[in-house]
Amino acid sequence: MSKETQAAIRPPYINREYSWLQFDKRVLDQARDSSNPLLERCRFLSIFISNLDEFVRVRLGSLLNLELHSPSYIDNKTGMNARDQIDMILAMLPSLYRKSDETFAKLRKELKAAGVDILMPETISQAQKTRAFRYFQESMVPFLSPLVLDAKHPMIRFENQRLYLVLRLERDGREMFGVVTMGRRIDSLVRIGGGKKVHLIPSEELLYLFGDSLFPGASVKEKSLLRVTRNADFEASVEDADIEYDFDFSKLIRNKVESRGSLAAVRLEMNAPSDDLRQFLIKHLGIRKNQVFHISGCFSYKYMYQLDEFFPVEERPKLRYPSFKGRVPNGLQRGSMIDTVLKKDVFLAYPFQTMDPLLWLLEECADDPRVSNIKITIYRLAKNSRIVAALVRAAENGKDVSVVMELCARFDEESNLSYAEQLQEAGCTVFYGMENYKVHSKIISIVLEDKDEVRYITHLGTGNYNESTAKQYTDLNIITSDKEIGLDGVAFFRNLATLNMDTSYRRLLVAPSSLKAGILAAMDKEIEKGREGSIICKMNSLSDKDMIDKLVEASKAGVRVKLIVRGISCLLPGVPGLTENIMIMSIVGRFLEHSRIYSFGSGEMYISSADLMTRNVDRRVEIATPVYDPRIRETIHKMLDIMFSDTVKGRMLQEDGRYAAIRSDCDPIDSQERFLELFRSGKAYL
Repeated sequence: MSKETQAAIRPPYINREYSWLQFDKRVLDQARDSSNPLLERCRFLSIFISNLDEFVRVRLGSLLNLELHSPSYIDNKTGMNARDQIDMILAMLPSLYRKSDETFAKLRKELKAAGVDILMPETISQAQKTRAFRYFQESMVPFLSPLVLDAKHPMIRFENQRLYLVLRLERDGREMFGVVTMGRRIDSLVRIGGGKKVHLIPSEELLYLFGDSLFPGASVKEKSLLRVTRNADFEASVEDADIEYDFDFSKLIRNKVESRGSLAAVRLEMNAPSDDLRQFLIKHLGIRKNQVFHISGCFSYKYMYQLDEFFPVEERPKLRYPSFKGRVPNGLQRGSMIDTVLKKDVFLAYPFQTMDPLLWLLEECADDPRVSNIKITIYRLAKNSRIVAALVRAAENGKDVSVVMELCARFDEESNLSYAEQLQEAGCTVFYGMENYKVHSKIISIVLEDKDEVRYITHLGTGNYNESTAKQYTDLNIITSDKEIGLDGVAFFRNLATLNMDTSYRRLLVAPSSLKAGILAAMDKEIEKGREGSIICKMNSLSDKDMIDKLVEASKAGVRVKLIVRGISCLLPGVPGLTENIMIMSIVGRFLEHSRIYSFGSGEMYISSADLMTRNVDRRVEIATPVYDPRIRETIHKMLDIMFSDTVKGRMLQEDGRYAAIRSDCDPIDSQERFLELFRSGKAYL
């Protein structure tokens, strides 16, 4: 461990950024795990790079902002300042790049053995090179933008994560630089030649091979492909909107999104170790030497998702995970969802069970004359969203439809702006949350009259109203007609609309007012039980110091604490006298673990949209709902037991801050595969 990373672990705490990079390494490990099908491993490599890109843009970007604007900032767990954390991140990245390059090289060998050869400049034959150059001239050159830099051609501004070729040229004894911008419409992967054997080459490698030809009469001294990553961290406050944008928050967000491409550079990636080019770019971009990284593979592996089409149809199944379709729980059907929910709670576990019943419910509510009001919070949506279509139809049918659209859902801002306009045009009431709090809660409140009685149907879940991610993320959902929860749901939307945060609810825990206090109070009950106490939680991230300190207190009191934390864990287990009664595991597998479950003792349980992060419990609008139905509670407990038994995709956090595979003499268990088997019959509960 380098001196930069040694400070990241200060028992019982772990630095947040260190822990996140450890998580992305676990994603990369799935690309290196030969027990996964080949094409799935290729996709894990693409996910790893995509994750890393976002981490650099957002987290590294925010730390650079902190160093500049809040020099006194100190991490409240490890005592690291912004520069300490920046240096730690930059020290950890080279080894991750080396591992990703090694992984790509290994995957290329296996792909070639399977019949698909991804060519690189060092492996392309002369005959292939000739055919590739013909393609370059005919299909790429029209979309490329070469430029010589001089007094009349000033330096361009490198766009965020766009690919460029930069060359050091000499013409008539004069040195100059050339730049070629990769065209946006150029295919990322090109097939060279025909026949049974498939030969592919990334278009970025064609640009590197043949970009010299765009500067006739000049000799090339050095060249390199490059990609610049720019800061994506920006602040957007209602005060700014009030002052500068006529009280319209959507105008402020649109302006902020458009300005992202002009934010400061935070990383430079190059595929050639050229000192002159590197120094030239460091000076131009205003970055440090340790913010420059060498890439020997590819800059982006998005093309890995296209590889299926190059394999014969009959061979694809053995290269992918077995196909599946989320099941509809027995007893649920289109056209009767309202009456079903009025009789009993409905439980849905994505992706093992399909999102269809929730969609059917909304579509039924859009037409059913009993329904008068539909209210929903929206954070991320799928393309061509059926959720939006149902809301539009409900509004057109005269229902009162209110939508709380979160415009600060990072990288989904433009999509949400577009959907907001569509909903407003249909007659829906749309507003954008409350003051400077992100609305991350997942709730639908439906009010109807049934036999002259006002009834409520409320959906509460752990994941977004997104049909696409519901097939890829593990999330839990409860649809209930419980009156107390229904009244809470109505009050929740009323409070959002009237900026009323200081309120209590009958059943729901709502951040920023009561969620944190409610979870801490539940932990205190278990602490009072001592060795008879039990805390079992599952979340994506754990970083809030108050929550961590309470878990440490529980451990010291003898409470058994079992946590599943997919990504960031700022709590170190196994520290004598502090966390010796805490075990923490992570599951990274076929589906993205996304559900949040908070269980205390044998009876108190919540599912939630919130992780135990300070931003979630203090600075966002989040909801945790109690699980009252004994069948649902028992099913969730069984699911937790299976996840804690995962010896295939599970990894245990060690007292040194590293993760280790779980050893067992029993038959191996992959929890996600087990759930696919268990829910395959259509059973509603385990």
